[in-house]
Amino acid sequence: MLALVLVLLLVLVLGGAGFALHVLWWVALAALVLWLLGFAFSGGRGGGRRWYRW
Repeated sequence: MLALVLVLLLVLVLGGAGFALHVLWWVALAALVLWLLGFAFSGGRGGGRRWYRW
């Protein structure tokens, strides 16, 4: 019985980690698209207009 609970807990943890990693890939992809759009609309020059305020 204890082994079954441990296996189910392990599956739950690994499944949750897999879901979190999947979501992080989508967040990273969205950030890349936003960065590329900002780079394209700024003209691509480092010394010129910037699309961010840092």
